[in-house]
Amino acid sequence: MSVLLLLLHSDFYTLYGDPSGSLFFTYMAFPTTNAQQELPAVNTILQSCGQAPVTTLDQTNPDVAIAYQTLLEVSREVQAEGWTFNKESHYPMTPDTNNEIVIPNNIIQIDPSQNASNVELDVVRRSGKLYDKAHHTFTFTKQIDCDITWLFDWVDIPTPIADFIVSRAASTVSSRIVGDSTQYQMLQQKEAFTRAMAMEYECNQGDYTYFGHPGNTNTYNSYKPYNALYR
Repeated sequence: MSVLLLLLHSDFYTLYGDPSGSLFFTYMAFPTTNAQQELPAVNTILQSCGQAPVTTLDQTNPDVAIAYQTLLEVSREVQAEGWTFNKESHYPMTPDTNNEIVIPNNIIQIDPSQNASNVELDVVRRSGKLYDKAHHTFTFTKQIDCDITWLFDWVDIPTPIADFIVSRAASTVSSRIVGDSTQYQMLQQKEAFTRAMAMEYECNQGDYTYFGHPGNTNTYNSYKPYNALYR
């Protein structure tokens, strides 16, 4: 079956690139979460690349599919950096009835908080659960406080961060479906501007300081000589 027929007869597809630079489609579920809220972002991406806006996220339109998939990919990449809106410190993770701690799908990063109760733990993510490498077990007999980076839906992302995501997605889509170097450079300039606005928002929201803050929200881990000695 040709690529065209695959696009016309397949209900679900996405776009990937192989190392040689060629493009191919593969069968995959097409996400529909928050489609109406994400539609303006997809239209902004399409218009930035010189494409016509659409009224629905029509999965049979290859340009729309590429723009939408790229938006989801870039959203995950940007949120994985960790921002004030999606980072949470000392979040309690409680073992289930099997004494295992299952990690929800909307957690991008997880790491035990630095406190006395976690000193003897060396915890990583494995098989969708927390795994203690120090004791070689998935079993936990107590609650573990963790620092978490969440993956939020589009409607919960602050506007400056969302604008940055859309700008980065637009430059990525331009390189994938247009290939115009001049357009790509212009979109990269817009991406740099929106990232600067996102960083300004982050600094204002985070109230960062070298001295840290009381409580569990924004603590600064100063240099500790014994860490170098321990190493």
